[in-house]
Amino acid sequence: MKLVLQSKNIEITDAIRDYVNQKIEKAVSHFENITTGVDVSLSVAKNPRIAASQVAEVTIYANGAVIRAEEASEHLYASIDLVADKISRQLRKYKERSFTKKDRTDGIKDIGEELDLELLDYNLTDNRSATLPAEVVRTKYFAMSALTIEEALAQLQLVDHDFYMYRSVETGEINVVYRRNHGGFGTIQPRPTVVEK
Repeated sequence: MKLVLQSKNIEITDAIRDYVNQKIEKAVSHFENITTGVDVSLSVAKNPRIAASQVAEVTIYANGAVIRAEEASEHLYASIDLVADKISRQLRKYKERSFTKKDRTDGIKDIGEELDLELLDYNLTDNRSATLPAEVVRTKYFAMSALTIEEALAQLQLVDHDFYMYRSVETGEINVVYRRNHGGFGTIQPRPTVVEK
């Protein structure tokens, strides 16, 4: 297993490096057969108003899936402990899930009951134009395999973000599934364009 350790606003000492290796290897030890790489990022917020300024973030690449966890606390070692526990739980969830065709049809009832999927039928921009920052700060590239909505929701829970972009199995188009502020999930799908003759 390849572990890459990065830092921001903190110097990585040998003690920190050894602690990260020990904790992350222990968390991933039962899942080495599915894990291809691990990225660990440690950072310290410079703002004194932020109490939980010591942040540990772990990204694991497992069989084409990305599993991510982030934890923050007042102490770096505590953040590492918390994120190691969290990533271990997420790996266990991932391993328990199977994305076979049989599970796709069985899972529709289970996950579909929890969903509050909305198809928005109005103009989301309200005649506003999009404005972008003066410069692109970061660019990410991801391989997007075709997924069902249920698989995309499972991936959303694994990456610990508010949204997840994926290519729809049904349409082949890029869709977004997101966590709603008041609970449940939503989806954003491209509206079919109507060609006028």
